[in-house]
Amino acid sequence: MKRKTFKLTAALMLMAGLNSLTAQDTQPINVVTTAVPFLRISPDARAGGMGDLGVATSPDANSAFWNLAKTPFAQKNFSVGLTYTPWLKDLGLNDVYLLALAGYYKLDEFQAISASVRYFSLGNIQFTNPNGDYWGDGRPREFGVDVGYSRKLSDKIGLGIALRYINSNLAAGAPSTGTAYKAGSTVAGDLSFYYNGVRESGNGWAFGAVLSNLGGKVGYTNDAQQRDYIPANLSLGTTYTAAIDETNKIQFGVDIHKLLVPTPPQFSNTGNSNYDDSVNTILVAKYRDKGAVGSWFSSFGDAPGGFSEELKEFQVSLGAEYSYNDQFFVRAGYFYEDKDKGNRKYFTVGLGLKYNVFGLNFSYLVPSGSGVNRNPLSNTLRFGLVFDLDNSGSTTGN
Repeated sequence: MKRKTFKLTAALMLMAGLNSLTAQDTQPINVVTTAVPFLRISPDARAGGMGDLGVATSPDANSAFWNLAKTPFAQKNFSVGLTYTPWLKDLGLNDVYLLALAGYYKLDEFQAISASVRYFSLGNIQFTNPNGDYWGDGRPREFGVDVGYSRKLSDKIGLGIALRYINSNLAAGAPSTGTAYKAGSTVAGDLSFYYNGVRESGNGWAFGAVLSNLGGKVGYTNDAQQRDYIPANLSLGTTYTAAIDETNKIQFGVDIHKLLVPTPPQFSNTGNSNYDDSVNTILVAKYRDKGAVGSWFSSFGDAPGGFSEELKEFQVSLGAEYSYNDQFFVRAGYFYEDKDKGNRKYFTVGLGLKYNVFGLNFSYLVPSGSGVNRNPLSNTLRFGLVFDLDNSGSTTGN
């Protein structure tokens, strides 16, 4: 690896993102921040090729990452998917990546069980003090493990529920600085809904709704006031599938996402002669003091800028997938986030190939932004492997 040196203070900011809120001198902070942001990285090369579209797309091995309720509608009885996502590849880092493994097994025509794991490696880090003195090496890492159950309520409606364990060890190998840091962990759950309106002809609409990462806060110290929100999220999506003929079809759709996390408060201007740091300290304390459950509801109306700012917190994914004979796939998509809420905007393209029980998916994020707005996945090729099998061993197409 081409090693990069990070200041210890930067690593600590990752552990408790809100601690850096008062460090901004002139601009109020409007970006909604959370702990364990790796849970927001697309863990699926297929969806990654469609602008991170996945709530109401056709079911596959990675449905657990997007909408578990789709799983009972899958045509295969058993499927496993593995996806590798390099991170910050554009900066020459080779050991920062997200590895995701997911699969399901259909118990019968109406119900299925699922499991998945996400492992995020932040690579090797050289810790230094503010003077640049070497303090040691570390290897921060995070992971999430899920188990889930889904069931059809009718020929068109499905529900799913999942339980997730999250562990974030960002201080691994960090030297003692007077504060005892530890790995943060919590438990969260997902609730999902899916409506499959695609007819036997291959034409029709599908809809999905997901509440994900509903769980407690994460703390990296024993201080109960220093616990951060995890990325609880509401996702709504729809797709329309059009069968052109027996071998050609196209699916396109849109997903809308909203973090169920409080918006950071607007702080006093530190460049003003009347600046009072105690006011900002109180605002931070009130922000952190919100309970996890209460914050899910208050997140729809707590933006300092009112309703217009709340609308800016919605993210949109647009995507399409063309398939030939359910064996060759071409994908494209676009992701939009408001400039005041993170400014992630990018196009994606992808390809998929399937032969018998094996499938390969590739996605590429078209370079976008510059400087701090440069997307970590710019110029990065993600790839995934899928293995499908029926109980009978049949290898017919999906």
